[in-house]
Amino acid sequence: MTSPASKPTDSSADQPFEHQSVEVLKGVGPSVAAKLEKLGIHRVQDLLFHLPLRYEDRTRVVPISSLKHGSQGVIEGTITRTEVRYGGRSGRSLLCDLSDGPATLLLRFFYFNASQQANLVEGVRLRCYGEARFHRHRLEMVHPEYRRLLDGQPAPVEETMTPVYAKTEGVHQTLLRSLIDQVLHRLDIEQLREYVPAETLAPYGFPGLQQAIRVLHHPPPETSLNLLQQCEHPAQQRMIFEELLAHQLSLMQLRQRVQKQRAVPLSLTAKRRKAFEQALAFELTSAQRVVIDEILNDLAKPSPMMRLLQGDVGSGKTVVAAHAALAAVSGDKQAAIMAPTEILAEQLYSNFCDWFPPESCVMLTGKDKGGIRGRKLDAIGSAEAHIVIGTHALFQQDVEFNRLALVVIDEQHRFGVHQRLALKDKGQTDACIPHQLIMTATPIPRSLAMTAYADLDYSVLDALPSGRKPVSTVVVPEQRRQEVLDRVAKACAAGEQAYWVCTLVEESEALQCQAAEATAAALQRALPNLNVGLIHGRMNQEQKNSSVERFRQGAVNLLVATTVIEVGVDVPNASLMVIENAERLGLAQLHQLRGRVGRGTRQSACVLLYSSPLSERSRQRLAILRETSNGFAIAQKDLEMRGPGEVLGTRQTGLMQMHIADIVRDEHWLTEVSAASRHLLQNHPENIRPLIRRWLGHAERYGVV
Repeated sequence: MTSPASKPTDSSADQPFEHQSVEVLKGVGPSVAAKLEKLGIHRVQDLLFHLPLRYEDRTRVVPISSLKHGSQGVIEGTITRTEVRYGGRSGRSLLCDLSDGPATLLLRFFYFNASQQANLVEGVRLRCYGEARFHRHRLEMVHPEYRRLLDGQPAPVEETMTPVYAKTEGVHQTLLRSLIDQVLHRLDIEQLREYVPAETLAPYGFPGLQQAIRVLHHPPPETSLNLLQQCEHPAQQRMIFEELLAHQLSLMQLRQRVQKQRAVPLSLTAKRRKAFEQALAFELTSAQRVVIDEILNDLAKPSPMMRLLQGDVGSGKTVVAAHAALAAVSGDKQAAIMAPTEILAEQLYSNFCDWFPPESCVMLTGKDKGGIRGRKLDAIGSAEAHIVIGTHALFQQDVEFNRLALVVIDEQHRFGVHQRLALKDKGQTDACIPHQLIMTATPIPRSLAMTAYADLDYSVLDALPSGRKPVSTVVVPEQRRQEVLDRVAKACAAGEQAYWVCTLVEESEALQCQAAEATAAALQRALPNLNVGLIHGRMNQEQKNSSVERFRQGAVNLLVATTVIEVGVDVPNASLMVIENAERLGLAQLHQLRGRVGRGTRQSACVLLYSSPLSERSRQRLAILRETSNGFAIAQKDLEMRGPGEVLGTRQTGLMQMHIADIVRDEHWLTEVSAASRHLLQNHPENIRPLIRRWLGHAERYGVV
């Protein structure tokens, strides 16, 4: 995949060739340049780092008998039979038997004209390239590339492997190969600058940058195609190392810039901390105590804390954040806690009002209007409100803080970078910026944390509070729906409560809500002795709050919901969850939903109800959920199955879109890359900016974004 590249502001010839606009190349005018921009190609250098996705070996002719199903190759032979066959979905097809003597292969053309039919006749010799496959017990090639061979005339093969590049509309392989060849030819005169010092590369035996570039665009015939396909060729490893290094350096530079800024030190006395913890209705886990110590140590420093707190569902992140808020309040400062949904904001507000004087807490959401909103804004602006909890409404223009010293972002991946930075900027006073605590209930695998969050310190809550039990998960086909209904009835008759989650493939929220309403009505008919409630995204906030509150108080036995309950609903008595059409959801979302139960001391269960037939991928996902409740193990599997861009979410800038590196496959390099990053920062700072621009362009990186 390609990363955003930097658009040159000056394409004059006095720049080094590699930094000039692609318009200096033959065949590239404004129209072609605009199309190349879609691939992130603006400068000459960007073409060199637009590395092939894969390769085709056209350097030798292979016997037909050596081809296997799915293999590609160049073959030669004589047409021994030609037939036009009618029928089937395609209407008609041209079939040619091609023989090289020992073996025969069928060429199949669904689309052909009269000229082709006249040329592809018995006795004609062809050279073909394509993918072989077995069809009805015969080896065949469908629409191969071919050329007619004339008797007695040599037909040379390609001198190097043929690269296949990512392309876009109007930019075909031939154009890309031609442009890259132009640039490679100029490299005979102008050398590419090495920004990674020799002492860093020496231990690994990597080839030089220029050699690696040439090999990757034109692998010699003796190059192992298998190594290239696995991205294990030394030239590829050299480029992977440098690309990971550039990403790491971009984040470490950000970390350095943050550390140079000032923040108000916040301290919490042992006496006040002890009094706060003694007033809690539960015992803190050892993991919570360790993380609280880490956060309080950060807050006591005059530089801003930038800490990511990851904890599995139900691990107790909120009370950890409350300790940070307590440090701010103790210093007569303000703390802002931002949540992605009003349901979660309501839950946080309820918790903080239990732990702090309610009059010092304010919740601000989009539903606040008129006088109510005005009074809340006055309380925030005068610092009468020490703890401010809210949704995106917190960073609206008319919200002015007085002494904001701590920003807590809950479920950070649901916010865009500009929203988060807007809230941070509101606390910038007297050349100080707020401390930041960023929380996520989606555990982040080590490889992703080391690469995407290298500018942050991070803490992990890896233990459930005392008395909590792992949720038992079962996978049940739709055909056994009645058994699931019986299980719900039995649980509710025993005084427990249950969720029934509806999912739809359709992206329309209206259709999802209609499905939830229909499901709630059907369940009420099937289970007449239960009180069935409903919550979905089309309800207004008052209706949502009412549904959750009636469920929390026990007036509702079974709550039918869309995935709106993924975060923020905490009902300890709910011990059973049914997720309908579970095969339609990803691992992370299923795990988040499952986390709504098991929040009390009862043994809880989650039923994943699926519709047959299951795809292999869906089968794997459901099996993982059934086998483990460990969020970190699930997160690693999710990363392997979906990739870092999907796991981080579409709101994250960069999305770990890389030219050649893959943080799952290349995790083994991360420790060495971190060491190399520190070496460059200390000894070769002048190389950092051009190295980052080479791989990332002008793409800004914000750490947790």
